[in-house]
Amino acid sequence: MLVFLIIWAKLFYLQILDVSLKISSENNSRRKVVVYPARGLIYDRNGVLLVCNEAAYDLQVVPGQVKEFDTLALCNDLGIDIENFRSRFEKCKKYSSYRPSVFFKQINSRQYAKIQEHLYKYHGFFVQNRTLRKYNEGIAAHVLGDVGEVNLDMLNADSYYAVGDYAGKSGVEQYYEKELRGIKGTEYLLVDVHNRVQGSYMDGKYDSVAIPGKNLVLTIDSELQKYGEKIMQNKLGSIVAIEPSSGEILVMVSSPGYDPQLLVGRSRGKHFDSLSNVSAKPLLNRAISPNPPGSIFKIAQAIVGLQEGVISKNTFYSCDKSKIGCHNHPPCIGVERAIQYSCNPYFYFVFKDLVQRKKDPSIFKDSHIGLDLWKEKILTLGFGKAFDIGLPSVKKGFIPGSDHYDKKYGKYRWAFSTIFSLSIGQGEIMATPLQLANFCAIISNRGYYYNPHIVRNIGEEELTGPNTQKVFTPFDKSYFDMMVEGMDYVVNQDYGTGFYGRIPGVKVCGKTGTVQNPHGKDHSVFVAFAPKDDPKIAIAVYIENAGFGGVWAAPVARLVMEKYLTGEISDEEFEKRIQEAVLIESTE
Repeated sequence: MLVFLIIWAKLFYLQILDVSLKISSENNSRRKVVVYPARGLIYDRNGVLLVCNEAAYDLQVVPGQVKEFDTLALCNDLGIDIENFRSRFEKCKKYSSYRPSVFFKQINSRQYAKIQEHLYKYHGFFVQNRTLRKYNEGIAAHVLGDVGEVNLDMLNADSYYAVGDYAGKSGVEQYYEKELRGIKGTEYLLVDVHNRVQGSYMDGKYDSVAIPGKNLVLTIDSELQKYGEKIMQNKLGSIVAIEPSSGEILVMVSSPGYDPQLLVGRSRGKHFDSLSNVSAKPLLNRAISPNPPGSIFKIAQAIVGLQEGVISKNTFYSCDKSKIGCHNHPPCIGVERAIQYSCNPYFYFVFKDLVQRKKDPSIFKDSHIGLDLWKEKILTLGFGKAFDIGLPSVKKGFIPGSDHYDKKYGKYRWAFSTIFSLSIGQGEIMATPLQLANFCAIISNRGYYYNPHIVRNIGEEELTGPNTQKVFTPFDKSYFDMMVEGMDYVVNQDYGTGFYGRIPGVKVCGKTGTVQNPHGKDHSVFVAFAPKDDPKIAIAVYIENAGFGGVWAAPVARLVMEKYLTGEISDEEFEKRIQEAVLIESTE
């Protein structure tokens, strides 16, 4: 009886409690294969295919099914040594002896053909079909992003993923991951003792079909994007161009850039580490990263000053260089000329009158009240806001309020004299090139904008919602008319600082900025839109450590706008000079 009870207990344990034999038995006769869906394709606004898929394969193994075989032959097929083989096998065995795991990932078609010929010899090994991304044009890496293996956080956050799966890691590949990835299918196959597929299990009764991911149509113009990247070679900075009538982003260049194909395949990790260690930070998307806006911000000061009644169209302030430095120019007879000449003292006094409202006898409390009123209006112009454009990690910049200075200096222990550098877009003010381009679109539209966005269609559906609706600012249209005139003078009249932004036959309105940089040479900034009375493009160019805004940023903007509006460049020598200019050390 004792022997019988022992045998019965052992059988109960093996058949009921211990599932390893059941799993091993099932895996020996039946194989569950995940059918990965085709990832959605990505097109530009004109139907140019930017991202597609190409075949790849993962060699998987069930360690418990592996029998003695010629390991050297498999190593030769895969191009690895015996130590590498043992390390990979132990890792798979540690994961599970009875469930499949990836032994060698992303095998190309040539290697697959070689392995498939010998696969019957490698009992316990089989091939799982995969796809790899192919970035056809080699452009817009920061927009498109990349795809990589899921990490532990993603596995814990989303039950869709399993070990060895891939997902978007940056750009639209990450932001629209759920739309692009599709839905996995499952296929059950019968296999014989030699690991050879004999057919479908139960005639496919338990199979499920994979559903392909949705295609994306971007708002980007790939030819203009390619041109912008070429012009920005050997320059540190960014270009953002927006269609004012829709909010669609036409160009988003971050320089230095990189070929997105570098982050595909088994060499992804090596290339990612290499790019991460470059001092110029090519992985950083500068178009959505904040910097001081400099003199571009004077236009915002003027709009708020007009709205709040502290200035009018013809308000005059003398160019008092004892208050703040400035260059030589004619007197600023009115706000439009102040924008044309980019007069620092003029906007010093505008900001002073905005902050010191005489709402409290204490200059400290009065500045506290005035700054918060100013900030409230500035935020309505799209500053201090992280736009939902269809990319991850968009920064919101920074517009300081009284709380910031209370924390920094103590409550009621600061006044206008502490913060006057804000008047010319310096100090703590931070804005992204995306925000500057959108601000320029607001001016071109005379007071409204559409939320900037980078995707036009998801599958067959056009993008709808907030991105398709006008966002009105709380300012009178007449104030924007004044800004347009001032920006016209900047580019097209004598003493204007943006004359390098002129395009033959096209009326361009713009504003230059030279951003003080305590760590080196000043930054060059320019915003513009064109044509003046029927704007098709609004643009912001930010070139770090390049000096005056009118010297480098304005010419870059001019070339991109001319290329978009006319399809050609009228001055090839001018184009060559700008394109070949080296404003940073090589990042090779």
